[in-house]
Amino acid sequence: MVRRNLFALMLMMLVVPLCALAATPDHFRVRSTADLVEICSTPASDPMYAAAMGFCHGFGVGAYQYYRASVSGPEGKPFVCLSDPPPSRTEGLQMFMAWARENPQYMGEPAVETLFRWLATTWPCRK
Repeated sequence: MVRRNLFALMLMMLVVPLCALAATPDHFRVRSTADLVEICSTPASDPMYAAAMGFCHGFGVGAYQYYRASVSGPEGKPFVCLSDPPPSRTEGLQMFMAWARENPQYMGEPAVETLFRWLATTWPCRK
């Protein structure tokens, strides 16, 4: 009986701090642009900051790498042409976040669509 109570107490001590975090595992589901903006806005003081920033950068890099692969080859028609030199990932993330906040009409849209809307608006390819 004492062992069971001790186990329950230890389990509660592990779970309760997780409930108090600003960034939760649910934020990582990214069901909309608002979700991506929220996770990418995690403050440095949040215990999940490193995970949130890694996820945020990974989401953007993965989406862009998929785009590059999809428009490569002779039949590819790129619509995003980054500047030379391109911004750093951190600079790009900050630019996207500012743009997303200035365009709240896209917060309910899928995050990858809004990301490419911003990229195409910011760095369109010349025709």
